[in-house]
Amino acid sequence: MSNSSDEGFTQRLKRAWPFVAGLAVLAVVAGAFFGATSTSPTPSAVVPAPSAQVAAEAPQKSAPDSPVAPKPTLDLNEPSQAEAEAQAQADAIAGQATDIIARPVLKLRGQGTWADGLKTLSEAIANLRIAASKTGLTVDGRPLVAFTETDDNGFHFEAMLPLTRPPEAKTKFEHGVEAGASPAGKALKFQHRGPYEEIDSTYEAITAFLDEKGLDTKNLFVEEYLTELKTSDDDGLEVDIYVFLK
Repeated sequence: MSNSSDEGFTQRLKRAWPFVAGLAVLAVVAGAFFGATSTSPTPSAVVPAPSAQVAAEAPQKSAPDSPVAPKPTLDLNEPSQAEAEAQAQADAIAGQATDIIARPVLKLRGQGTWADGLKTLSEAIANLRIAASKTGLTVDGRPLVAFTETDDNGFHFEAMLPLTRPPEAKTKFEHGVEAGASPAGKALKFQHRGPYEEIDSTYEAITAFLDEKGLDTKNLFVEEYLTELKTSDDDGLEVDIYVFLK
């Protein structure tokens, strides 16, 4: 991601017959061939009958009334696997319009570099869970991260953990954790499914979609982690991305 809204999106991502029998068969075939094609008379000769093995291996005609399995037909209207995958990807980047309502959260501000981004976010979310546990607050939803500023070197963020209710005003938190509310407003919801290290390609597709539609967005987008942040190459990662509109 970079310091502009669009640039911020684009940076985020194988035994034969015995030898003697073979010669016998070859002799029979050769004799039959030359006997059939010669135009000059030939002395009478007795052509040996094919051996029992040859007769046994001769192709057998199938009974005329044998049932024949119908050939499978190809449905030209059915999409191929590649087409189905492409459509699924297009659906994920279509952008679902939604109204986001503010929710009580615990939040923790921070910054990180792109190289250690996943680790930084994971640690922030872990600290929020510890704070909620220590103060007896009940978590109600998936962790969120709002990216508030980005450039070539890194990013600033607010990690958030939704709660069932706001904490009491007198509640004290440690390590920079504080109470607050999640972002609210009209947004488009997108999906990223796959390794976090490949999320930049999703942001590039989002940017292309927004440009095509001519949509004006805020320099704010939120990631909601439906699965646990483990490693950057985790194929099972599921992230919903919210892009807020002006």
